[in-house]
Amino acid sequence: MRRRAADYRRPVRRRFSCWIWGLLVIFSVAGFALFVLHHNQHQEDHVEQTALETNTKNERVVHKHLNLTEEILGVRSYARQLAEQMTLAKAYVIIAKEHNNFHLAWELSSKIRNCQSLLSKAAKKNKLVSLDEAGPIIKSLSSLIFKAQDAHYDIATTMITMKSHIQALEERANAATVQSTVFGQFAAESVPKNLQCIDIKLTAVWLEKNSLRELADERGNSPRLVDNNLYHFCVFSDNPLAVSVVVNSTVSNADHPKQLVFHIVTNGVKYGAMQAWLLGNDFKGATLEVQNIEDFTWLNASYSPVLKQINDEDLRRYYFERKKEMSLEPKLRNPKYVSLLNHLRFYIPEIYPQLEKVVFLDDDVVVQKDLTSLFSLDLHGNVNGAVETCLESFHRFYKYLNFSNPIISTKFDPQACGWAFGMNVFDLIAWRKENVTARYHYWQERNADGSLWKLGTLPPGFLAFYGLTEPLDRRWHVLGLGYDLNIDNRLIETAAVIHFNGNMKPWLKLGVGRYKALWEHYLDQTHQYLHDCFTS
Repeated sequence: MRRRAADYRRPVRRRFSCWIWGLLVIFSVAGFALFVLHHNQHQEDHVEQTALETNTKNERVVHKHLNLTEEILGVRSYARQLAEQMTLAKAYVIIAKEHNNFHLAWELSSKIRNCQSLLSKAAKKNKLVSLDEAGPIIKSLSSLIFKAQDAHYDIATTMITMKSHIQALEERANAATVQSTVFGQFAAESVPKNLQCIDIKLTAVWLEKNSLRELADERGNSPRLVDNNLYHFCVFSDNPLAVSVVVNSTVSNADHPKQLVFHIVTNGVKYGAMQAWLLGNDFKGATLEVQNIEDFTWLNASYSPVLKQINDEDLRRYYFERKKEMSLEPKLRNPKYVSLLNHLRFYIPEIYPQLEKVVFLDDDVVVQKDLTSLFSLDLHGNVNGAVETCLESFHRFYKYLNFSNPIISTKFDPQACGWAFGMNVFDLIAWRKENVTARYHYWQERNADGSLWKLGTLPPGFLAFYGLTEPLDRRWHVLGLGYDLNIDNRLIETAAVIHFNGNMKPWLKLGVGRYKALWEHYLDQTHQYLHDCFTS
């Protein structure tokens, strides 16, 4: 048999060896196993992620429903149905009582208490109100409401009755608000027992010790009192404790306290107590002078129209008798408005004829920075340096003065910015040149009938110093610690002077606890009778 040529012969099939086949089988099994494992892991991750998302959604739903207020506002909420039915039931309770249907009123009141109890438990336990809990109450309350409607308590009657009751409640609320304000005013005006105790003890010390009176006479003749190279402060008050804090805080924060001079004026009743208190303290070498306002013989009714008004019998009877008109704003009934000490700030050049510049401080301030740089401020020819308060809309001129009167409207801008008494720099040379005291007298005479402003020293101050006031940086004087509970701590910390203006004085029990420590920090505790009076 003839053989094919080599080029045309069929190639010989070669067989794989056994070990190669073994490797292929192993790799195939391993790859399959890895595929299955990866697929299962992916499925588990997907299930876990889905579970987490579901749990998160559930948590959000549960958390959302924990807020009972939001639940009551919900359209399909059982809590809302309970609240609405309870409100309607309360109206029918009132109507039922007016028609002497006390049994129905009692049934409604009982179901109302059940509603309140259920809502209270739900709020306490952070639990939603379920249908099983709310259903019986809603059903029984609905039945009672329909029963009330069948008894001719229709919607019209309900609306009229509720309107009259709402008006009555509003009147009672307004009366309670006024009464609360009046009581708060009485509390602010009253002198606490511990302060009375201190005054009595101090007066007794003043009367017993001749050495104190001799020391007072010696200090009253000091040439430092009229030295214009020193820094002069004036305080007019009948509160020895408050004055002590003003003086102590000022000298404690002064770089050179021995260069400070304090001029204090009080009334005849507190003169001895004030002298005994201030003479019993060193105040870091500062010079102090206490004067009795009753010694100012030049300050009489023939010179001062305000003194004539203060001494008016009808005015004093209005302030010091218990029967007062409730229509007048309670804060305007404060007897301080008939105290001459409150008006003495307009007579500073007459009291200190040899001084050129003074800083006036109210007795309810605390000084936190050195104030001597106030004396070098350029007032640009103005008389009064003060912090403006016009950032608050109620401190514009139109809030204090009667602009319906042409005497006011033709001379002043109703949007003019008000400013604060309590920490003021007075250039007494410019004061005398502008004759500000005469301007003050002019406006007091025009307001003899109270037609230009109501009461107080701020409105006549605005008029007397109009166009003569230099605005100071607000950090010099921060107000409101006697009525505002939410003053920014940073504002207080950066303030040179903080002012407890308002009824909540720091020496009273109704003082704001958050601010009291700022005042008490400068309260001198060296006197034994101070400790005795505050601990008794």
